[in-house]
Amino acid sequence: MRRIGQQTKIKEVIVVEGKKDTAAVRQAVAADTIETRGSAVENDVIAEVKRAKQKRGVIILMDPDSAGERIRRIISREVPGCKQAFISREKAESDGRIGVEHACPASIRQALEEARCEGEEPAVPEIPWEAYLEAGMAGGAGSRRRREALANELGIGYANGQQLYRRLALLRITRNEFEEALHRIEREEPHG
Repeated sequence: MRRIGQQTKIKEVIVVEGKKDTAAVRQAVAADTIETRGSAVENDVIAEVKRAKQKRGVIILMDPDSAGERIRRIISREVPGCKQAFISREKAESDGRIGVEHACPASIRQALEEARCEGEEPAVPEIPWEAYLEAGMAGGAGSRRRREALANELGIGYANGQQLYRRLALLRITRNEFEEALHRIEREEPHG
């Protein structure tokens, strides 16, 4: 993982939702952005992202909310193989509002450092569904809290049970990475 400083020029084009997100990214790093201008994600934006991916590569950095996740899914479906960067809700919140624009420069740099490349071919889960369930990620008391902890530990953004499982495959999280992250969060859990 390369260390990113404030003056670091990011080769890839960063896809964000709007102008305020672009301003926040540019306070953190030297980068070019593409703004989706909302959650509709028009065809001209998709075409621009496709061109950017071919020429320089793309990092998708969306707000950690349902609209941001929707935009991320649309772009990932239309332009497979983009890098994915995530900021946790806690690090993207200010005065009760959530978004990339509210994240501090250090949180944005960390998200870009930890960006993961999704595979272009269909994702085959390395982690069996049974192991995912056994780890308490879905269908039980405390599943949401465990998913939040796992997503934060891996730096891949919170999602519901099914979406997080698909994201683990999409971002090629290995079974070893999954199990190591589980061990780290289990050490931090209160035992009662």
